[in-house]
Parts: sequence; C-alpha cells; structure tokens
Amino acid sequence: MPAKKAASRKGAEKKRKPPANKTVMTPENELSAYKSMLLIRRFEEKAGQLYGMGLIGGFCHLYIGQEAVVTGMQMAASEGDQLLTSYRDHGHMLSAGMDPRAIMAELAGKKTGSSRGKGGSMHMFSPEKGFYGGHGIVGAQVPIGAGLAFANKYEGNGKVSVTYFGEGAANQGQVYETFNMAALWKLPVVFVIENNRYAMGTSVTRAAAGAEELYNRGQAYGIPGEPVNGMDVQDVRAAGMRAVEWCRAGKGPYILEMKTYRYRGHSMSDPAKYRTREEVQEMRKTSDPIEQSRDRLLGSGIAGEKELKEIDREIRQIVNEAAEFAQTSSEPDLTELYTDIYVAETLNAG
Repeated sequence: MPAKKAASRKGAEKKRKPPANKTVMTPENELSAYKSMLLIRRFEEKAGQLYGMGLIGGFCHLYIGQEAVVTGMQMAASEGDQLLTSYRDHGHMLSAGMDPRAIMAELAGKKTGSSRGKGGSMHMFSPEKGFYGGHGIVGAQVPIGAGLAFANKYEGNGKVSVTYFGEGAANQGQVYETFNMAALWKLPVVFVIENNRYAMGTSVTRAAAGAEELYNRGQAYGIPGEPVNGMDVQDVRAAGMRAVEWCRAGKGPYILEMKTYRYRGHSMSDPAKYRTREEVQEMRKTSDPIEQSRDRLLGSGIAGEKELKEIDREIRQIVNEAAEFAQTSSEPDLTELYTDIYVAETLNAG
C-alpha cells in the first residue's frame, strides 16, 4: 500500500468515534438504578437536615438532582475501575458501595467515619471500593485521575479511571495540561464533566466560552467527546459504556459532558438567589432523574406502587440508621491530629 494512502487511512481511524452502544437496560438494571438514585436523594436530604441542626460542620455540597450521572456511570464501569471527584461527592461514595453509616459519621466528624472524622464532607477516601476522593480544590482531582490511569496502563491491569469535575473546573489550566498528557500517552481515563449550569453562583453561559459544547474541550488534543442527557440514567449508562469501552481498548481518553442540574445551592451556605424558583420547579417537573426512572418502572410493569413505596421505606430506614449512628458515635481522640501525616518508609541499605 502506498505510504500516502496508508497515512490517510491511519488519520481517518484516529478521528473515528466508537460505535453507538444500543444496549438497553434490563428490568433488573432499571430497578437497581432506581434504588441507587433514591438512596443518594434520601441520604442528601438527611445530610441537609443534620447540617441545618448544626450536627454537620464545615462545607457541605449536596448532589440532589444529579443522581443519574454517577449511578449510570457506575453501571457502565467494571469492578476494579476507579472513580474520583470534587467536593460534591457523597453520591459518588454511595454509588461506589461505601457504607452510608461511615459516610454520615464522617460528615459529622466522628471517629467511626470513613476518614476517622478528619476529612469531613469533601475529603473521604476508600481505595478498597475504588474511590479516591473527594477533593476540595477546584480541578485538582483531574491530574490525579490521569495519574491513576497512568498506573493502570503501566501495570496493564485493564482498569479505567473515571474522573469527574464540574463545568467551572473545565476552565482550569490544570485540566488542559492533563488532557494533553492523557492524549499523548493514551491513558485509559474517562473525563466526566458534570455540567449543572452554575459554577457556584455564576451561570456557565457567563463564564465559559462555547458553553454549549464543553465536550469539545479536548478537541485540540484529539480526545473524542459527546454531550449526554445527565438527567436520564439510561442515557448516562449507554454513553458511559461507549466511553469505557473506548478507553479499555487502548484508544486513550474520552470526554462525556453530562447536562445535569442541581436543585440546591452550590453549598449549604448558598441561598441560590441567582436563579428563579420557577426554573428549579420546571426542572423537577420535567426532568427529575428519579421520577423518570419511577415512571418507566410503573409503565413497564417492572414494579408497582406498593413495591416502590416499600423500597422508599427501606431506604429511609437505612438513612435514618446512618444518621443515628453518626450522632451516637464518639469524637476522634486528640491524638488523631498527629496520625496519617507522614508515610514512614524503611530503606534497605543492602
């Protein structure tokens, strides 16, 4: 084959996107997704209550409205894949399978928390569950996610790093440095932009050039991307499967822009006066991810009203038990101030 023709074909293959994944959710998938999203919703509602009662201190960013994003992505991932995100992280922990009691206890700063009461809302970790934080600095988790992907490629373990960040962080310089390295080394990392429309109190249309196409932010590096309806768990799962398959095949990184929405303020201290009540109500009425899933379950006969009420009752019980556990757990000992600061390593002189 002539060199010119071969080069042309190679270039075409580089630009080609992965084929659309037509896989639909089974009844078991749909019911599992509903339970996962409902657990996140009820957990966050309870966390908001405890914060208002003064039982949770520091920062607290709720995930209410965005439940379909991490739920669908976790359904697309495989065991051993890693995930990490920013400060809006409780839903990611729950989807990773972390104990709701340990998460709530950490929110309350108790020694039974997942970080022994020292991390709080924004800094929890569970490597055994594949969850690598919880990061309070905007965009700081993105290069860490690429680092995990680099380790995966180096070890040849077939794992994928799923790295979440918001539309506000999409403007950070370290994100583009990471895009460059991830593309250059063909790292198996899925970059998930959770575009909930408002970075703190500023609309994405006021802060990001080309705000309608954040999924194209990796175009200069040859990273494929696509927009996704982040309010529908079916769409998220299908897009997640395409992206994960692309990465696992050794083709490099992939970007998914999840078009989602948060119902609460940026954090518990944010009254969210920068948007109208009507806007939030309209999103709840037309696009709520849990209600969409509920309607499909009822409409297809997968579950009835009685069964769904029982599921809600069971989840509320789990969340109430987590809250009780957090409130009755002890404070960490003062000696914890001096633990987990340095890693002691003994070098072999021989």
